[in-house]
Amino acid sequence: MHILRSRTGVARLVVDWPLDSISNENMSFTSIPSLRERQHPLVRRLADCIEAAWHKHLELSPYQLPVELGYVEGKLEGEKLTIENRCYQTPQFRKMHLELAKIGNMLDILHCVMFPRPEYNLPMFGCDLVGGRGQISAAIADLSPVNLERTLPESYALELAELPVLEFSQPRELPDWANIFSDFCIFVRPNSPEEETMFLSRVQDFLEIHCTQAIASSPVSPEQVTQIIAGQHNYCTKQQQNDKTRRVLEKAFGSAWAENYMTTVLFDLPS
Repeated sequence: MHILRSRTGVARLVVDWPLDSISNENMSFTSIPSLRERQHPLVRRLADCIEAAWHKHLELSPYQLPVELGYVEGKLEGEKLTIENRCYQTPQFRKMHLELAKIGNMLDILHCVMFPRPEYNLPMFGCDLVGGRGQISAAIADLSPVNLERTLPESYALELAELPVLEFSQPRELPDWANIFSDFCIFVRPNSPEEETMFLSRVQDFLEIHCTQAIASSPVSPEQVTQIIAGQHNYCTKQQQNDKTRRVLEKAFGSAWAENYMTTVLFDLPS
């Protein structure tokens, strides 16, 4: 397994993907429109929603991933696997990552995490969609606490408690490792266009609260920074235990590449 590097040396990761075409039997990089245009409509709508909230509220600048990991293609059981990553940073967030992935016509994936800078007492926003053959099978979103008591800041808890309770016909159970999530976490299988819109609306609520709280926040004490780093380490370590994600990456690119991607791109630890 060899990791490829672009001959151009720099990838414009936040706008488009003008990379030289490079390929081998495992992966390649190429210039294409955003992957969301070929994915499930809810993936496209949610990706647009997330980026719109970021641009509306936050002072964005590029976050440079390793150039070979911005756009990746590979094979999984005979199907083409495509991964597109977009990353930003802001004064309050060290990394805001939006990943789109597609496996042939079988699977569409959206993954998003906003990693706060540890100088700010902010939860971790996370959101995932998994769908195949026209149906979203899993939709999850949360603002996850990072303190030792696993409680959200009071200002967040008050705003989230005011949101109307949503009723989905097919709620899903969280995996065993998922004790990192808050009481406001939504994990469902949307069963209709109306439920898809309900989920999208709740993610918009989360993002509105998160972005406005973030820009109003102030740096915390050095003692709190240490606690926040520990909480973010715990969040990322638990997320790295997601066997389904790891197995897909290992099958497509090998175990070493999967480990590097899980710990460098998806859930890198704060320093």
